[in-house]
Amino acid sequence: MLTGMQIAVIGGDARQLEIIRKLTELDARLSLIGFEQLDHAFTGAVKEKLDEVDFSNMDALILPVPGTNLEGHVETIFSNEKVILTAEMLLKTPEHCTIYSGISNAYLNGITTEANRPLIQLFERDDVAIYNSIPTVEGTIMMAIQHTDFTIHGSNITVLGLGRVGMSVARTFHALGAKIKVGARKTEHLARITEMGLTPFHLNEVEQQVKDTDILINTIPLLIVTASVISKMPAHTLIIDLASKPGGTDFRYAEKRGIKALLAPGLPGIVAPKTAGQILANVLAQLLQDDLGKRKGKIK
Repeated sequence: MLTGMQIAVIGGDARQLEIIRKLTELDARLSLIGFEQLDHAFTGAVKEKLDEVDFSNMDALILPVPGTNLEGHVETIFSNEKVILTAEMLLKTPEHCTIYSGISNAYLNGITTEANRPLIQLFERDDVAIYNSIPTVEGTIMMAIQHTDFTIHGSNITVLGLGRVGMSVARTFHALGAKIKVGARKTEHLARITEMGLTPFHLNEVEQQVKDTDILINTIPLLIVTASVISKMPAHTLIIDLASKPGGTDFRYAEKRGIKALLAPGLPGIVAPKTAGQILANVLAQLLQDDLGKRKGKIK
């Protein structure tokens, strides 16, 4: 239980509703910032404006998956209020106050460092990334069906990267009957691709490997699908880029060549916000309970 914990949930999308629901069930006291247009009411949660919040008694701040932008703006779909998180606000919090976000950037890293407050990026955790790969794959399948005029079964699909998302993508499209090639750099990844019954290739060979590709799925957050690579693809190839913004594709050249290229980060929050929110809520609940337990131990 989280009885006695005071937590601020700042901004976000439908995924945050599952987090709010879970934490109120665990008896935490929540301040909801950027939710004044939300019709639903949660017992133990109070809607507040940013300038009304008493940061001095906050045990944790929960930000949306993107955290903030580079100007400190926190995105929220349930408010017209401009929500900007600053170092001054963090400095008002107790020293033990932990900031939780999906990902981070230079601004968020800077203000948490300035305030000397711990920042936990949930998407750096293996468990969150692996659970999230499930709705990501389902969304990728949806996009592949919507934007092609051929079946996945029997098509030639190239997956770039065998990380936590790449592995799930490759395995699932293979199960649907596609012919899968996977590009990677690490020798252990190339070995794993072979063990999975798929065709491995080194990323240095990507230009040669895309010549017969019907769908290319990129999971690498570096410019890997360059103009040179795109120039070797068949005209009908569909590119689905799952890497975080700005992706790993030269979208300008793809458009020039007439190849459809889709940047699709954050698919879990789009195709399955309830499930994606529950994934985050369960992990957050455990982290907060662990934190509370440690602090109670110190107090004793």
